Amino acid sequence: MLRFVHRWPGLLAALLLSLLALSGATLSVFPAAERLAAPQAVSGQSVADLASRIQAAYPGVEQIRRAPSGQITAYWFDNGQPGAAVIDPATGQAAGSADPNQTLRWLTNLHRSLFLGDGGRLTMAAGAAMMLVLCLSGALLVVRRTGGWRRWFAHLRGPLAGRLHVEIARIALPALLLSSLTALWMTASTFGLLPEGDSTPAFPTEVSGQIDAPLRDMPLLAETPVSELRDLSFPYAGDTTDVFSLTTAQGSGYIDQGTGATLAWADLSGWQRAYETIYMLHTGQGAAGLGLLLGLMALGVPTMAVTGVILWLAGRRGRPRIRHNVAPGRADTVILVGSESGTTWGFAATLQAALSAQGHSIHVAPMSSFLPDRYARAQRLLILAATYGEGAAPASAKGFLDRLKRLPARPGVALAVLGFGDRSFPAFCGFAGQLAETARARGWQELIPYDTVDRQSSQDFARWGRALGTALGLELELAHVPVIPASLPLSLISRRDYGAEVQAPTAILRFALPPRSLWCRLSGRGFGRFAPGDLLGVLPEGSEVARFYSLASGCRDGFVEIAVKKHPGGLCSAQLMALQPGDSVRAFIRRNPDFRPGPGKAPLILIGAGTGVAPLAGFLRGNTRHRPACLIFGLRHPDSDFLYREEFATWQQDGRLTRLLPAVSRGTAPAYVQDLVRREGPELARLIRDGARVLVCGGREMASGVTTALAEVLAPFGTTPTDLKAEGRYVEDVY
Repeated sequence: MLRFVHRWPGLLAALLLSLLALSGATLSVFPAAERLAAPQAVSGQSVADLASRIQAAYPGVEQIRRAPSGQITAYWFDNGQPGAAVIDPATGQAAGSADPNQTLRWLTNLHRSLFLGDGGRLTMAAGAAMMLVLCLSGALLVVRRTGGWRRWFAHLRGPLAGRLHVEIARIALPALLLSSLTALWMTASTFGLLPEGDSTPAFPTEVSGQIDAPLRDMPLLAETPVSELRDLSFPYAGDTTDVFSLTTAQGSGYIDQGTGATLAWADLSGWQRAYETIYMLHTGQGAAGLGLLLGLMALGVPTMAVTGVILWLAGRRGRPRIRHNVAPGRADTVILVGSESGTTWGFAATLQAALSAQGHSIHVAPMSSFLPDRYARAQRLLILAATYGEGAAPASAKGFLDRLKRLPARPGVALAVLGFGDRSFPAFCGFAGQLAETARARGWQELIPYDTVDRQSSQDFARWGRALGTALGLELELAHVPVIPASLPLSLISRRDYGAEVQAPTAILRFALPPRSLWCRLSGRGFGRFAPGDLLGVLPEGSEVARFYSLASGCRDGFVEIAVKKHPGGLCSAQLMALQPGDSVRAFIRRNPDFRPGPGKAPLILIGAGTGVAPLAGFLRGNTRHRPACLIFGLRHPDSDFLYREEFATWQQDGRLTRLLPAVSRGTAPAYVQDLVRREGPELARLIRDGARVLVCGGREMASGVTTALAEVLAPFGTTPTDLKAEGRYVEDVY
């Protein structure tokens, strides 16, 4: 529901809100420009002094106005001809033209009413109301995604469009919320929906009948500093019944033109002060710096509109349509989905369709929208959860585990957890396992035992479905057909072979970068945007399940490169190793944003073995800013499987690689990477104390040995690899 409330106002009003934001941002520049250009009053100058100087220069002066920027404008009649000018307060003389800025007037009318009068004002007010809804719903969605208000600025992952959308929102939301609220207040005031609170005193009926008292002898004018002046109107020439009318930041009143006595005075009412504050906050008039800041924040709206549309389109493409998805309050079964790449949603759609066909009412939603109070009729919760990285929650399950830990079990509601993952990774279904253990500890009734699905196996899913059907008293057959990811053909342009002498055939395969449309580049879809450390999903012939290889190149390199080792009985590796230049395979990109060198100039410690060196080589290729980089590379024999040997030599010469430490496991002095970690312990510890980031890629046994060795190295310094992981300075890509 929350996503619905956020999505549709944003999509429907994207153009209107962008127009509001862009025109508002442009208008925010004018108060600052006027402030800089306007001659400012002399320190401590009074209204009496200012008015006397202007009257001396322009005897027929009728009115003096001071704008919030400090600009002073005088209006007069001279021989029956009207005149006006911006005034220099120090001299009382004209300092510039008082003609209105036509560009400012045009933009103001566009921003306020689209040149459509009251109807346009109401339209823009509706836009401000939609902005308010988007701000409030967006704030709640950010909290849901990051896992709480205290984690408002937590690290994000995922496609660039999604991260950019949230990053801008996290910074701009307070300003946009303020702008939308003040716009609605001003519109309500314009249409008389709020009290005016007019405190202007009644015009005096008794005056002295005298004229021409010196302005400097009028106490109210002499006591009022120019900085508080809003408006001073002079009495009509020769009219003994007329008076001076003064408006300041404190109130308004009338002054006898003959005696200088104050005839009436009234302070501003609370409503007037509130309106002036709201006007200042919205327009920046009187607070040019704040106006520029709000204008700058408003520039994020068009970007969020574009990224929002991209996310919506990507979501429609990446997630199957759930037909007959009932409202959460009417469902007897709630299916919650935690997915990183979107494949788990396909299984959820299959499950929903099968249960619906058996007469159940089903509600399917992302785990991040978990709100048990809305599930009034629910008898069971079915959780389908993938795992990201080393046991972390996937993108659509942020915050779920924390909420589950805080909630008591719901009587009468049974729960079943099904994990999705790949057994070749160390943290296989780690997040789903945590969910099952937490639910059990919190006392939730277990509908069926926790189970897993390996590599999107339809057979594993069907087996779990039969167990679920038995628990529900149904004949439940889940015939899931995995959705093959959208892929493109990659043509091999070169290969370098290694490892034959040590019975470990390995190759560095370089493919041509496929054509990329403008949409792919903007949205980051397909091969539009990728970096070393991302994953290349290869679809081998005769299989619907992709195999993943870490990329040694980024889109800026102009090619797609991986390192492949042939595994006995390996379907995909055998097909890749058989490729010759000109041959092609079908593949796609999967982001892996947590496995990155990260920004900044902190040193890099790169540790890998075998084909795990591929993404590390990609990081070094892109290290054009020459961050200190130490590479520990495990291989069998330097004359057989020293991958990227020539590149490493070149990168050492040009400063992209500081130290190269090969660990050769076959030879006169066999050594593994963990042995070099221990040997180089003092230097590695020094780099880590200097803020180094450690990146490890390779087999799980190697990674485990590196963690153990590094723990020994760091123990004397009171830190551990676990501490570094918590700080985001120790990351692994392990298989």
